[in-house]
Amino acid sequence: MEKTTLQRETLKLALEILKIGALLQDKKEFILSKQLIRSGTSIGALISEAKFAESRKDFIHKYHIALKEANETNYWLELLLGSGMIDSETSISIQKRVGKVISILVKSIKTLKSRHDQTVLGG
Repeated sequence: MEKTTLQRETLKLALEILKIGALLQDKKEFILSKQLIRSGTSIGALISEAKFAESRKDFIHKYHIALKEANETNYWLELLLGSGMIDSETSISIQKRVGKVISILVKSIKTLKSRHDQTVLGG
């Protein structure tokens, strides 16, 4: 089965996050690397999990959680940049990818909610 744009983007993001996490661990920064890896890789995991949601409401909920995780990932990247643990080139590159994922998620959630509301209202 072909992956969606969101699935492809979240996989690329997770792979980049893992590379940054490894660099941070080489610098002996274990706590922030763990936080970044956890939030950055959970986005794609949630999207994958949503494929087997119990209902449309559950599907939308999983996308909302993925959106929260993407936002948290941005926070950790800003913190790492501000502290000098990652350079601006790395930060900008990965934040662009996170921004793209956030944009796709926001659009998807709006579309899903609109369809859900039409179904509930009998439209």
